[in-house]
Amino acid sequence: MTPPETIGATLGAVAAALGEAGFDEPRRRARRVLAVALGLSQSDVFASVDRAVTETERERVTALLRRVLAHEPLSRIQGVREFWGLEFALAPDTLDPRPETEAVIEAVIAQLPDRDRPYRFLDLGTGTGCLLLALLSEFPRTTGVGIDRALGAALTARRNAARLGFAGRSGFVVGDWADAIAGRFDAIVTNPPYIASADIRLLPTEVRDFDPRLALDGGADGLAAYRAIAAQLPRLLLPSGIAACELGIGQDALVAGIFSEAGLVVESTEPDLSGIARCIVARRA
Repeated sequence: MTPPETIGATLGAVAAALGEAGFDEPRRRARRVLAVALGLSQSDVFASVDRAVTETERERVTALLRRVLAHEPLSRIQGVREFWGLEFALAPDTLDPRPETEAVIEAVIAQLPDRDRPYRFLDLGTGTGCLLLALLSEFPRTTGVGIDRALGAALTARRNAARLGFAGRSGFVVGDWADAIAGRFDAIVTNPPYIASADIRLLPTEVRDFDPRLALDGGADGLAAYRAIAAQLPRLLLPSGIAACELGIGQDALVAGIFSEAGLVVESTEPDLSGIARCIVARRA
């Protein structure tokens, strides 16, 4: 009689398949695949290597591995992504939040050290709502508005706000950047599309085929969204307000020039954890 296949043996087989397909860190990725397929934590996978895998579980692992080998991100498969310690539901109309975007949160916190003030925030191109809702988690008396051109994104952000307990302090609308927004804000945050149109085909499959093009395509030079946003910031910022905007790699000087031409003063450029200039902070002149 053939002994039943174990989690350890399955882990090895999945890691081998990922390695042969050219994925980096195949063992780590294999642990994540098994954790999702079997409904375990990654530490539980490690601790259960001798447990037998049922036929149903084996089928789930095989189906999930097939999708991962096609470069579908596990976050898309699960439908959730952790950002700033919070869990955000994803949708086809939302960008999958990345860790480097947390540089925007860190920049706002550094500029607004008084966490107890009742600030008013605006998130342009809100997607999942991750920027606005992460800030609301840090500023307990703050309210905010998120706006997105995609209805599906605005609805997803609203659902994330409700699930995380921020529905009473946030609102989400559909619009073209801030055209439909009135009033002024203490902080405006945004992670705009900044990939040049011709370069989208060069992106990794995980991004190119699974993130919405609307959230990626920054026009011919990748800077179209920055120009549109910069033109609206002077009327939207309070005199003491700040704008914190994510940058693409190597775009810091170009975006600083666009903001300066719009009458804004660039305060700083902040790096992400890899030391790459990732966020520009500006104020009204």
